[in-house]
This record gives sequence, C-alpha cells and structure tokens, in this order.
Amino acid sequence: MTSRRRDGHRGETLRFRFDGRDYEGLRGDTLAAALLANGVRTVATSPGLGRPRGVYAAWTEEPNAIVQVEHPFPEPMLQATTVELYDGLVARGLPGRGVLADRPDPARYDAVHAHCDVLVVGAGPAGLAAASVAAASGARVILADDRPVAGGSLPDTAETVDGVSGAVWASSVLAGLAGLAGPGGPADVRVLHRTTVFGHYDDNYLVAVERREEGAASRERIWRIRARRVVLATGAHERPIAFAGNDLPGVMLAGAARAYANRYGVLAGRRAVVFTTNDAAYDAARDLAAAGVEIAAVADVRRGAPARDGLEVLAGHVVTGTAGGSDGSVASVTVAPAGSSAGSSAGGSGRREIEADLLLVSGGWNPVAHLFSQSGGELRYDEALSAFLPGKSRQAVEVAGAARGVFTLAGCLEDGAAAGARAAEAAGFPAAAGRRFDVAEPEPMLPPEALWLVPADDYTTHFVDLQREVTVAGVLRATGAGLRSVEHVKRYTTAGTAHDQGKLSGVLTSAVVAHATGVEIGDLGTTTFRAPYVPVSFAALAGRDRGALHDPVRVTSLHGWHVANGALFENVGQWKRPWYYPRDGEDMETAVLRECRAVREGAGALDASTLGKIDVRGPDAAELLDRLYTNMMSTLKVGSIRYGVMCRADGMVFDDGTVIRLAEDRFLVTTTTGNAAPVLDWMEEWLQTEWPSLRVYCTSVTEHWATVALAGPGSRAVLAGLAPGLAVDNASFPFMTWRDAEVAGLAARVCRISFSGELAYEINVNAWDGLTLWEAVQATGVVTPYGTETMHVLRAEKGYPIIGQDTDGTVTPADLGMDWVVSKKKADFVGKRSFSRPDTARPDRKHLVGLLPEDPSLLLPEGAHLVADAGLPEPPVPVLGHVTSSYRSAALGRTFALALVRGGRDRVGDRLYAPLGDGGDPVPVTVTHHVLYDPEGARRDG
Repeated sequence: MTSRRRDGHRGETLRFRFDGRDYEGLRGDTLAAALLANGVRTVATSPGLGRPRGVYAAWTEEPNAIVQVEHPFPEPMLQATTVELYDGLVARGLPGRGVLADRPDPARYDAVHAHCDVLVVGAGPAGLAAASVAAASGARVILADDRPVAGGSLPDTAETVDGVSGAVWASSVLAGLAGLAGPGGPADVRVLHRTTVFGHYDDNYLVAVERREEGAASRERIWRIRARRVVLATGAHERPIAFAGNDLPGVMLAGAARAYANRYGVLAGRRAVVFTTNDAAYDAARDLAAAGVEIAAVADVRRGAPARDGLEVLAGHVVTGTAGGSDGSVASVTVAPAGSSAGSSAGGSGRREIEADLLLVSGGWNPVAHLFSQSGGELRYDEALSAFLPGKSRQAVEVAGAARGVFTLAGCLEDGAAAGARAAEAAGFPAAAGRRFDVAEPEPMLPPEALWLVPADDYTTHFVDLQREVTVAGVLRATGAGLRSVEHVKRYTTAGTAHDQGKLSGVLTSAVVAHATGVEIGDLGTTTFRAPYVPVSFAALAGRDRGALHDPVRVTSLHGWHVANGALFENVGQWKRPWYYPRDGEDMETAVLRECRAVREGAGALDASTLGKIDVRGPDAAELLDRLYTNMMSTLKVGSIRYGVMCRADGMVFDDGTVIRLAEDRFLVTTTTGNAAPVLDWMEEWLQTEWPSLRVYCTSVTEHWATVALAGPGSRAVLAGLAPGLAVDNASFPFMTWRDAEVAGLAARVCRISFSGELAYEINVNAWDGLTLWEAVQATGVVTPYGTETMHVLRAEKGYPIIGQDTDGTVTPADLGMDWVVSKKKADFVGKRSFSRPDTARPDRKHLVGLLPEDPSLLLPEGAHLVADAGLPEPPVPVLGHVTSSYRSAALGRTFALALVRGGRDRVGDRLYAPLGDGGDPVPVTVTHHVLYDPEGARRDG
C-alpha cells in the first residue's frame, strides 16, 4: 500500500481482498479510496463492450466502479465509492453483471416512522447552516446526510469557515445541534448519518435508507418521514464532458481526485492533465499539486483563461482523445485548440500529446435536483451557469446552496441559514435572521463556459453514459431515427437507466440531443427524475417483513389454549385459525367427521374471533349501509341482526356478513376474516371520495372482541347454564337478534346467528376475557371444539357460500341463488345499475349448485373442471364450470361438492363429468340444489 500523503488522515489498518488479492486500507476509507491507495486502477469492465473501467467519482454519482461484495454476504452492483471499508471485506470487480446470493441473508433490516417540523436533506455547508438555524428556533428538526461524516465537500477542500477548517467547523455545528437536543435543550433534533433520502412524495412524505455500520444490529433501516417543511441542501454533481476515450481508467472528475487527496490522503495518479470549463478545477489542481501530483497542463476551454498558481494553462483548448497503456488505463492525453481542425480525429496544427496517467475533467456543475423534481418541482435552465435550477414546487420545500446554483462557500452558508429560517417560520417557530460567515475564497477568474462534447469525425468512443455504454454516436442514431424527445432517446439508448439513474449522464444526454436536433437545451429539458435516488435493496424496503415475518402473524386471545390442546392451524387473512383438533390416532378426515357429528348431534364451539368487525356510527350510518349493501339496513330495529351482501360497482359480490344494529346511529358490521381490511377500505373510499357529506365514522374493532360460536342442538342448554339470567327460548331470543347478558360471569353480547344451519349463538366478550369464556364453555364437558375445516363442511352442507372460495369476482347474488338479498325497494346502491345489464341476466351464467359424485366415497379435487360428455373431444374442450368446495359429510354419509356451473339451476338432476387428469375416465357427478342438508331450515331453531 502506498503511503498516505496527508498527515491528518489516521485510521486503523484494515485488511481486505479484491479480485483474489490481499490489500490493506485504513478505517474511514471507502473501497474505492483503498483500491486507489493500492494502485488498483481498473476496478471493473463495462457490461457490453468489456472495456476497462476505473474509479470516476467519489460518491453516489460513480458510474464505473461497480463491485460485488462476497463477504460477509453476497451483494451485487455496489458502488466502490460508497462501500465503507471494514476488516475482512471480500469483493470483486464486475465483468458486467453481478450475481445474487444463493443463500438466505442473515442480516436484519428494519424501518421507522418519524415526524418533524423541518427536514433538512444534506449536511454540507448549506444543510448544516439550515439545520442549526431551524433547531435554534425550537422546531423539531431531522438532518439526514448520506455520508458517514457530515460536512459535504468541506473535508475535501482546504477552505476555512469562521477561522477554522471546514471539517472542524462542521463538527462544531453537529456538537451544537447535539447540545440543542440534549437535556434541557430547547429543540428535538435528530441527525441521521449514512442516510440517503431517496424519495420525495406528496404532502412532504419522504423515504430514506440508512446504512448501518458493519456489526450493527441491523444492516439497513428505512426511514419514513413526514415533514411540515423540507430544506433540500443536496449539493451539486460535477459534470463530465464527452470526448474520445473519456471512459478509460484514469479519467476522473476533478473534484473527485481532490476529495481522494484531501479526505483520504490518496493520490489517484502521478501526473495529471486538467480539462475544465470553470474555475473549480483550478482549486482541485492546486490541492493535488500540493499533495504531490504533477500537473502537466490545464486545458481550459475558455479562451481568456490566465495562468494561475504556477500552472501551465492552455487557454481555449480541449481534450481530443486519450491513449491507454498496457493495463488499459490512461497513458497520454491529446489536447488541441478548441474549434480548430485539431478538434477532429484528422489532427491539425496546435495538437499536442501529453504524457499523463490521470485526466481530471470538470465540465461545470449540475445541481442535484432529483428530490426537488420528485416533489413536483419544475426546473428552469440558467444560461449563465449552464445548468438546470429549481423553480416552483407545489410542496412546502426550500432549496439551498449548490442545489439551487449557489456555488461559493460563503453563498452556500448564507443561503442555507436563510432557508432554515424561512422553513422554521413557516412551521410556526420564530427563527433568527440570516447570519454572515467568515470565509476566505479565491477571486473568480472567468464565468463558466458550456461545453458538452468535443466535436470529432468519429463519436464511437465519446461516452455519454459510462455504465450503459451509451455514446454520442448512439444518441445521434436515435435522433437520426426521428426521435426528438429526450425521454424517447433515453429509452432508445438506455442512457440514464443504470444504477446511477443518470446523475452524470442525464443532463449531458439532453445537451447532446439538443446539439443534434438544433434546439436549445433549456427548451428541450431533462428526463424525469424518479425515485429511488440511489439503489435500495429489496430487503431494506421489506424491512423485517420477510421470511417468517413476510406477512404479520395474528393470533386470537384463545391461541394458547388451541396450541395446548393439539390444534393444527391454517392461515386465513394473516390469522392463525384452528383447522381441526386431532385426537390420538386420528387423521384429518377422522377428526373432522367427529367434529361435524358433534355439532350436528350435540354442541360444538368455534373460535370465531377473527371475523372482521367494523363499528359504524353517526347520524348517517344507516344511509351509508343502505348505499353499500344490496338489501335494506335502515329498517333494521335496534336489537336485531340482518345478513347482507356488498357488491362492487359491476354488480359482482364483494363480501358478505351481518349487520347488527346497536343504536339508532350505531351499527356493528361483520365481514369475512380475509376481507376485514378491504371492506373498511371500501367504506372509507366511498365516504371520502363520493359521499363526503355523510356524517359517518368507521372503526375497526376486530381485535377488541373475542367471539365464541356455540352451535348444535345442545347449544341452548349450554348457554342457559352459562347465562342463567338470559332467557334463551325461541320466543324470548329469536333468530337474528342479539342480547346483552352475563355469560360465565363476563359481560357479553350474545347474537343468535348460525353459519352451520343448527341452533347457534355467537358470544362476544372483551378480548382480554376470551380465554375465560372459552374455558368455561369447555368446562361444561358437553361441548366439542371444532375448527375451520369442520365449519366449512357444515356451511357447505347448507349451501352457504364462502366469498373468495365459492366466488371468483364474476358472481352476482343471483348466481348464488340469493335474489332475495337484493332489495327491490331501494332507489340505489352500489352495483344496482349493473343488475339491469343483459349480461347479468343471461340464463347461461354460472350458478352455484351442489354435486354428488356417482361414487359416494370419491372426493372431487377443488378446482376440477366440469364437462358435459364422458368422451372428451379434441381440445379445446367446452368447460361448463368448476368445483369450488369439496368435502366428506358425516350428516350425508358421503362426499359432496359445490360448484359454479353454466346454467346450473337448469341442470339440476343432470349428469356431468369431471376429468381429473389422472389418465382415467372422467368422473360422473349429478347436479343437485346447492342446499344439501336440512333444506327446510327446520334445525335452525332447535
């Protein structure tokens, strides 16, 4: 490892491996800095052409140095400029593409929601000034910065602020922010390092990713931030120039080389040529020369550029090409007067070849306007700066410093302080007036001059997008094909679609398109800036919602009892529901048949706590329910219950459940387990978008209640014993009514509802009391616990459909045999007009029917198709329908099924066939009415 040139850089020695070779670096290095310190110039190869690629930038704008980290966990497509070095790091350069891991990621990822009055994005000079002023006002402030150390470009320069180095000044500001947020401090301040805000959405909702240090509890964290005001102090990216051979290792942005020298003590080369359109490159040349780099010449496109800092300045010159050495990196640079014949590949007078291993490029500066654009902001082109600057935004956003075209240090500091004050005041906090900063800066020489590409006869190595290998020649092919929009050219060439999302290539592409089409770049504009600003891993976006936590696991208050008593579970809408309770020696079939007999012949209990429950209250609650359900709910009396169906606007069944009237202005709506959230969302969508005048509030109370369904001919006696104060005879407690009572010593709401066709009750208690109630029911000794599989058998015997299983989004209430649930009195409800369409009245629509296999022991597979003939013709075979539910029935003494069959009600008694795909003959089945057990409903009342 070459010795570090900067005494101020100290750090622990770290060992790492790259491309199979062992190296050493220092703590605080990026992988790119450590590779340059070890003389590694070629880091990767381009994906299509296989050209060598070296480090080009110093941070997230890096287009070239893309690596794959292999240890501790494989991660592809990482920028070497942002990978922090740690001991034991193993990485390799990419020969085009990365490789996904072949094993589960052991790391943890998490997420957090945060709110603030002022969010400052970027901790450079402007951001630090803005955050300190806003925090001093008493506002809640979050300062998010993507680097490990705050200060932006200050650690990369020798500039001073208020008499101290920029890095020291930045540290003092952070200390001041910590003091404001400390015990007794006036403000709530949070500083997030290594945190990149990558998305800016409506209502100042911003999303950021925090990269944790190696060894942290979690690898990455997603921050979802809601801010009253936002200050974007995101800085600027130095701009490349398109010229022949501008992709070779050793071609680098001038500011990046300066950063490696000053921040890391690393020299990117020994002898350099500088190619510039502005003054900033001279500062880089001065610092590099002081660090030991020989500056061979400065090619300044500006014709009046004077000599400066003892440098040889070639005014009015451009770089026309580079030549590579044996390793493919820069060995010499060719310069020529701008606008002369020397600017073409044909050569000419004034052409000069300079030996150098480093070519530093500075084509000007592009404000980082990505987040501003994402926020809905408009960009305007500034001729003087040759850059797109922020204009108006529809959101509460301030832009400060280099992000809005202020490129002097003093200007950034003062602009940031003013933006912080405006943001705090707009958030309701009195902020101090703008302050002045003591900054010593060199006098400007000349205004910058726009130069996007160096003219040549051959543009095949004038790279516009280094990662996508898009050249000027490629852009000219696109415009030659008739494309004029920069968005179209982007898609034709893929420029700006790589991991860097056009940070360096975006504006350059626009400039080349403008050049080719003869329009002004300001009129052409840029491509759309989209989130994410930096690549974000899917693991981070998922957070801990992956693997076993991919879907939240919800359990009822009775779950422990179910586990202790041997229940097997099925997942239903995130809930763990008892599936069945096998006893010793029982398989599923035997256990379910036993549970079914218990309910049909005695009494059974089901944990029904997972059913969706929505509290609907307000003066217009009845009106809302009338509009959403197909039947009338406003006529329901307090103390009564009504079954209801909701349809979508197309008339197809969306959900079903019961509506319980608790008071004149209050109802309790129940839904299927899996549809609890969608139904609440459906209600809110109509209330908020179509009927905002309705005075109604909808609240999910699913988890507030534990529900025990007590079913079977013996259930009345069981309930009478548990609730001696409740009259349970049919006259006192009729079907589809509810009563408040004390059950097992607990305050309860008892509903006379049946989903089994038997005499049944649903007992609701506070969720905290659920286990007590369940144990009391089991303590009677005459009640059998049953699970969801038994529940399905019982309801299917009665022809009760399960929405989402016996329906598929193309089924109307009439198709289910439930014309009676569609009101003929109501003027309107969601879906009503669709029932008048000829399509919903077709006689050949699919109807819900029952099926009895000819072999009573044969269990039809759910999803099996149904056809009319046993002898199948050549494909395609006309399919009449399919099996939706299929079970063995203890009550029927055989198997049966439900199915959706075309014209099914007119086929009752017909024989159909189910081809099972097992090589045998299709199985014959007889179509029956969908209610196969107790069609008269005599068992409902006991």
